[in-house]
Amino acid sequence: MRILTLLAPMTLLLAACSTTPGGSAGGSDQLRLATYNTSLYSDDDGGLIHELQGDSAHARKIAAVLQQTRPDLVLLNEFDFDEAHQAADLFQQRYLEVAQPGGGEPLKYPYRYLAPVNTGVPSGLDLDNNGTVGGKGRERGNDAWGYGLHPGQYGMLVLSRYPIDEAAVRTFQMLKWSEMPGALRPVDPATGTSFWPDAVWSQLRLSSKSHWDVPVRTPLGTVHVLASHPTPPVFDGKEKRNAARNHDELRLWKEYLDGGNKPWLCDDKGLCGGLAPDARFVIVGDLNNDPADGDGRHDAIVELLEHPRVLRYPTPTSVGAEQTSLAYAEKGVVRRGAPQHATGDFGPRSGTMRLDYVLPSTGLSYVGSGVFWPANDSPEAKIADGSDHHLVWVDVK
Repeated sequence: MRILTLLAPMTLLLAACSTTPGGSAGGSDQLRLATYNTSLYSDDDGGLIHELQGDSAHARKIAAVLQQTRPDLVLLNEFDFDEAHQAADLFQQRYLEVAQPGGGEPLKYPYRYLAPVNTGVPSGLDLDNNGTVGGKGRERGNDAWGYGLHPGQYGMLVLSRYPIDEAAVRTFQMLKWSEMPGALRPVDPATGTSFWPDAVWSQLRLSSKSHWDVPVRTPLGTVHVLASHPTPPVFDGKEKRNAARNHDELRLWKEYLDGGNKPWLCDDKGLCGGLAPDARFVIVGDLNNDPADGDGRHDAIVELLEHPRVLRYPTPTSVGAEQTSLAYAEKGVVRRGAPQHATGDFGPRSGTMRLDYVLPSTGLSYVGSGVFWPANDSPEAKIADGSDHHLVWVDVK
């Protein structure tokens, strides 16, 4: 089983909902939905387990942010997967359930979902076209189904206060990229031919990690957590294969929401078709695509933001994002998008970008939102630097 019932449902710690980062969605008529790229990964197989068995200052900061924001449902990106779920157990028991400096009360999630991902899984194919299969370091990672140095690196973990309908979970780890109608097959601009021969293209998996539909039974009814972490649209060549893959990984959610007959859209159990038209959902994840900045094909994320089934609400903001973005602007790194909308700081070359999203469906009402990126001189800033991404949350009712 992939779902573990860890503890009895937690009692409410706060009586009322807060739309500030320090509160919980709280009341049974509201939900706090969140996504957080935690950077809890290791280049070594089992490395995260070893880190969490010690006293990880990194993990304590991540746990402190979660204790501050107290989401009801949260997707953690870049959390290494292991078959025995040791890392998830350790993070829950040794970090979340222990009050952290700068955090808040201990935080218990009775339910969780985690499953294998494509990162680090050898494909047996020469996916980077360097003439060899596998190899060492980045060469080995490039020839995995999704870039990674060991199976499970950069995995995903869903934590929930409410029961998960395990039997109804759908995963799309194995879906072939070529099955998608109109797939953006990368082309070598020097030759005008496909970057991959047909024998390779026909085997490639679309999802660099996986795409999950995790139904959660909440007080607002079943909410489908649509979780993913598309590949960054960089670290490739002139063929822009990662940019094309990122685009189509995002497009998969659009196709999933569009409805209609889709015999190609089959999950890992063989069930085909998209999400029911009356289902409530939330798209969550580090989607690695900014609507205006960076190297991604922006039409893919804009189509999701503007999808008729996605709730329109004010873009989450933070003081820290605005401060950091404006500081980069003074050095010549200028955002086209609003500086306060960024969700991560990616250094002096790339600056800040909005890559992390919580997109609830229509049928849910907006209450409040934010990005846990406090002012640079605030006490909370000491726990906000555990990752180059920041937690994004939205409260709905």
